[in-house]
Amino acid sequence: MAAHVHGSQFDLALIRATQSGLPLTRDPYGDVARMLGVPREAVLTRLTALLEAGAIRRIGVIPNHYALGVIANGMSVWNVDDARVDEIGARIGALDCVSHCYRRPRHAPEWPYNLFAMVHGRSRDEVRAHVDAIAALAAPPCADTTFCSPSVS
Repeated sequence: MAAHVHGSQFDLALIRATQSGLPLTRDPYGDVARMLGVPREAVLTRLTALLEAGAIRRIGVIPNHYALGVIANGMSVWNVDDARVDEIGARIGALDCVSHCYRRPRHAPEWPYNLFAMVHGRSRDEVRAHVDAIAALAAPPCADTTFCSPSVS
């Protein structure tokens, strides 16, 4: 059941404190709590309730890859057995070098691939090495794979 949103002074203060982003610190929720003069758990509980009620759409992190030195990326595409694509996709998507991994319909015979994974690294060679590691992870259920050449920004 969705949480009730009552628009309390605390809700409004919490939304104001977080609407332009969470603090870029080790404990952003604790920092917001200290700013509002409430326990950290109150911030977490209420943000969760507001999220569940639809009063806020999402809480997410968008890393600046370039500031982190991650300047190369490439989309890898995989032809994975349909019976195992969810399992393999979850394993690939959990890798640190993969920012997103998703299933797409095939368009055979021109495009037999059904799993896409965006891979990031500090160089083209690093991205290629990550894709090779993914190929080793996914090889048994994959009929074939391809890798779109990594770009460097």
